[in-house]
Amino acid sequence: MQSNIVVRKLASAIGAEVVGVNLADETMSDETVAFLRQAWLDNLVLLFRDQNLTHEQHIAFSRRLGELETHEAIPKFCHPEHPEILLVTNFENTGKKLVVGRQWHSDLSTTTRPALGSLLYCDEAPEVGGDTMFGNMYRSWETLPEPYKRMLDGMRAKHDMSVARETRARRSAEELADIRRRNPPVLQPVVRYHDETGKPALYVAEMTTVELEGLTEEQSRPILDYLYKHSTEPENTYRHRWRPGDLLIWDNRCAIHMAMGDYDDNTRRVMYRTTLRGEPSGELA
Repeated sequence: MQSNIVVRKLASAIGAEVVGVNLADETMSDETVAFLRQAWLDNLVLLFRDQNLTHEQHIAFSRRLGELETHEAIPKFCHPEHPEILLVTNFENTGKKLVVGRQWHSDLSTTTRPALGSLLYCDEAPEVGGDTMFGNMYRSWETLPEPYKRMLDGMRAKHDMSVARETRARRSAEELADIRRRNPPVLQPVVRYHDETGKPALYVAEMTTVELEGLTEEQSRPILDYLYKHSTEPENTYRHRWRPGDLLIWDNRCAIHMAMGDYDDNTRRVMYRTTLRGEPSGELA
């Protein structure tokens, strides 16, 4: 069956499109799933165009790749009937506008069970803008100067969900306190060794990483700012232009991403995400 599947690069650093797969196919063989998983490990991000998925089909395919989160850490965004589905939208059900994910991050890095992978399905997209960018954190680590590698390997950094720019700007003190109660800060390794490939990847991102262990926030800031800039150089990224029916899967162990806010927020951007549960990592700070 793999002979009918084409995998073609989307960018030199990260990402590939898979052609010839219907993710709603309940008869998909284990052999085909294994082929897709290897393509995902090789490319970090996979794109499947022109899919037509119900929530049940989205969940069923995701389960072929691993155990699913039910998103207890962020219940506000859960689908009311399918806890495996996270609503990624710029509108709440009440009509209130939302701003989420507009800084570089790795999903659930602020927990002690960070996401293994995420599968995001596009239902509605703006005509212009609303893209998602991805960065290759293997390459970010590989291309660091050696003095930085020697300093950072074995070090940990604090990740805190409540410090995200949009969170601080739009949430009350009571809401921020509740976020920290549900998701207390976590210490994660600065370089994380992938549990399937064994390769090292830089594991910091501007949305949630606060400081390096053993240093104050002020002392950490110039080092972290350099790492953020280094990891998101254009040559290290892929920018995806969404259209309805797209499904993207990415590896949170070695890729970071960011939702772009370059669209009219009166237009709807509606996505549905399943999240693959990862291995334990880090500890409460």
